[in-house]
Amino acid sequence: HSAAFGLLAYQSAWLRVHHGAAFLCGLLTEQPMGFYPPDALVHEAARRKIRVAGVDANRSQVLCHVESPFRRGEPMGTPGGLVVRIGLGYVKGVREEEMKALVAERDRNGPYRSIAELASRSGVGLPSLEKLAWAGALDEVPLGAEEERRRALWRVGITGNGRKSGRSATQLSLPIEPAEPPRLERLGEWGEVIADYRSTGMVLGRHPMALMRPLLGPRLSSSADLERAEDGATVEVAGMVVARQRPETAKGIVFMLIEDEVGVANLIVPSRVYDRRRAVVRAAPLIRARGRLERREGTINVLVAEIAEWE
Repeated sequence: HSAAFGLLAYQSAWLRVHHGAAFLCGLLTEQPMGFYPPDALVHEAARRKIRVAGVDANRSQVLCHVESPFRRGEPMGTPGGLVVRIGLGYVKGVREEEMKALVAERDRNGPYRSIAELASRSGVGLPSLEKLAWAGALDEVPLGAEEERRRALWRVGITGNGRKSGRSATQLSLPIEPAEPPRLERLGEWGEVIADYRSTGMVLGRHPMALMRPLLGPRLSSSADLERAEDGATVEVAGMVVARQRPETAKGIVFMLIEDEVGVANLIVPSRVYDRRRAVVRAAPLIRARGRLERREGTINVLVAEIAEWE
């Protein structure tokens, strides 16, 4: 068992170092699995300079895949030229058969030149089209466009298939481009973060902690600051909870991994703190903790004395 696990760990580490984009693509495709959620995987990949691109009705396959969009002057084989493209199937609530039909029609007859044309040619129903628009998958339809999600959602509502037009009849979409949408307020960074988490469960733009950092105060340490802190120092950290573990052999101790915009931090929550703040430790998505920094054999941990949900 030990040899088999060691071999798997070595092979995974080799792929992560030498074929990082393909390794990430495989992990995303096989979700749900493992210790880390997709959001944490793409953030870790971004810190290693691996490019990840969002869902796009004119570029995405049903599953995630690796693209090679070499730019002018970029030599063939340049690792930075690889991009992991998130698949259409990652959008929550879409129908798989409709996404397969969308891709098949695009492969047969070329990219979609408008949202109305996409609705007519692919046969995708209104519910799935609305979810694609909310996920940003229609922002670049046609190719090269820079549509905004609310404008794309407005176009879908006008042109989409599946609206009832009588007791039993269903309205079909015609490839007729509607009038220009009214002036709509843009979602903004926080609006896009919320839309991303609700639609795909991951954020590819600015990390939420980067948006919150100005509100956290100067005393709060980032995960990078912990690298420079002295052993035994009292530190205060905040972040999104990536994982929680409470092994039966750990005598009530909970191990937490939190993430901010620059990295991750390990928290050790003693049983007395867990008993006092059980609901926060078990369920809070965003926490703030204070404790003593410990350095042990190259690993940095924060032994938590106080922990609270950060709102």
